Amino acid sequence: MRIIVDADPGIDDALALYYLRAQPDTEIVAIGTVHGNVPVEVATANALRLTERLNIKAPVAVGAAKPLAQPLMTAENVHGEDGLGGCAGDDPTTSCTSESAAEQLANRARQEPGELSLLAIGPLTNVALALQIEPRLPQLLDKVVVMGGALNVPGNITSYAEANFWHDPEAADLVLGAGFEDLTIVGLDVTMASHAPGEWLEALPHESYARQFLRFYADFYESFLGKAGFVPHDPLAAAIMLQPHLATYVEDRFAIELTGRYTRGAIVADRRFLAEGSPFGRDIGTERTKAKYAVTADKDAFLDQLRHAVTQP
Repeated sequence: MRIIVDADPGIDDALALYYLRAQPDTEIVAIGTVHGNVPVEVATANALRLTERLNIKAPVAVGAAKPLAQPLMTAENVHGEDGLGGCAGDDPTTSCTSESAAEQLANRARQEPGELSLLAIGPLTNVALALQIEPRLPQLLDKVVVMGGALNVPGNITSYAEANFWHDPEAADLVLGAGFEDLTIVGLDVTMASHAPGEWLEALPHESYARQFLRFYADFYESFLGKAGFVPHDPLAAAIMLQPHLATYVEDRFAIELTGRYTRGAIVADRRFLAEGSPFGRDIGTERTKAKYAVTADKDAFLDQLRHAVTQP
């Protein structure tokens, strides 16, 4: 699989890159950065650092610095001021491409129609902007996997909203309504249930870079979950992209709540049974293409794979 990664590195974004790098027959062909966990400038520096450290030969493009319709909000309390738990290290020695992340996504999809997949593990601002540049994007990409949403479980940044969708609800709704033919959403239903325990982290080699930056992340999660370990949101999305059999799914048409006082950013679906010819209309327009939403995942298999990925030389 040849993948464009759109990310806001971010500790769990870094884990996703580790995971993808370790998989056979998988190539990261381009990386776009976006606001979210940290400002886009910090996310971009981290993407460059990680491509250098992991020997990923992919161009990095700077993406959107703010959401489409709301103020910028970031999450340094989760990821550290440098986005990598205080372990970012020296400035990168490589540079970004001249095109924006949205331009890079649109242009690569045009150049190789049907050959590239998209893993979007940050706010969806770049993907929404790419849709404005190239409205055929849903037909040009092979597979799209998005990390976001909390369908049957509480949100993590508000009572109802997951962080990636909450950081730019308008962009998320544009993407869910764009008509991608093979769209999978990996949300908190499976990522929170795939919590990596403290023993998993302690088993990593002491000299491991992943163990170093994960310590900050694990301390944050332990502070409110009350148990050692961390939640591997983004690498689980990467794993499900490459191995769909790791999860089970529901299929429906999805939208993002944009106006609710308490529910802005929440993912919603009209899950009523509506028989053909029913007098009741659907809340979510029937013109929307159905997507798959992951509801269970094989935690043990995934965590074994992730341990292998982060301990590769």
